[in-house]
Amino acid sequence: MKIMAGFWNRLKEGMTRTRDNLGGKLKTLVQGREWDESLWEQLEEILYEADLGLDTVDYLLTQLREEIRINHPQRGDDVMVLLRKIMVNIFPPASDPTLLDPQRPSIWLMVGVNGTGKTTTAGKFAYMMKRQGYQVILGAADTFRAAAVEQLLLWGRLTEVEVVSQGTGADSAAVAYDTLQAAIARNRDLAIIDTAGRLHNKSNLMKELEKIVRVMQRERTDAPHRTWLVIDATTGQNGLAQAEVFLKAVRVTGIVLTKLDGTAKGGIALSIQRQLGLPIRFIGVGEKVDDLMPFDAESYVRAILGD
Repeated sequence: MKIMAGFWNRLKEGMTRTRDNLGGKLKTLVQGREWDESLWEQLEEILYEADLGLDTVDYLLTQLREEIRINHPQRGDDVMVLLRKIMVNIFPPASDPTLLDPQRPSIWLMVGVNGTGKTTTAGKFAYMMKRQGYQVILGAADTFRAAAVEQLLLWGRLTEVEVVSQGTGADSAAVAYDTLQAAIARNRDLAIIDTAGRLHNKSNLMKELEKIVRVMQRERTDAPHRTWLVIDATTGQNGLAQAEVFLKAVRVTGIVLTKLDGTAKGGIALSIQRQLGLPIRFIGVGEKVDDLMPFDAESYVRAILGD
């Protein structure tokens, strides 16, 4: 799936800090030079500085050595072409499966640590799907944090989408159930349910998410149809450790990577794919209502390395 020109321009602009940090340093390292063994150590250092993580850097360098052995590139620029190809191939082949379940309403669950942009992403999803002609309803099931309920209500007003809420401290599973019931009664195409990202401990968090799923499945045995794990790119490798908590609690179907415009370490998408093995479906590169765009591996690698 190739992203449209308008999306590409915003992606390229949003990834400026990462491109200056990673792509710029790589360009300085190899441009106009012949490739030789003395450059490996500097290449490794640049990749580590981009917060790719030990496993991902080791994989990239191992694959690159094999490509060099096979192709015998002479110039540093040619080596970077090989590295670009390896990075793109880390991600699974592009696909564009239908986002909405055939039986309506389709039910989406938003999960992730508080502060990742989870509630904002729920609002952006509502805007995106409404623009495509779908009838959407939002559920404010992050009742642990007062600001989350208020924030989602704000998004509801902004996007003119109904929000089901019971206020801070309410039973989050009850809010999720009420949202689903309202979606069925009002004949909505999509219900997007926000959830808490931080309770007293990991055990409570998992139990809360499991309860939400269990309660919804009383009405729809196949719910939720999409579970979006939202990861903040600025947290780097720490964000990956946080994400693994949610993988134990719910069946995550896709990643939304946010705040790529706010970090010089946007290469984290490579580590997410390597370590979590889940598709990155959407990325956020700004605060505007339409700054949520589909993820495309080739466009992403172009944006972090340079054209």
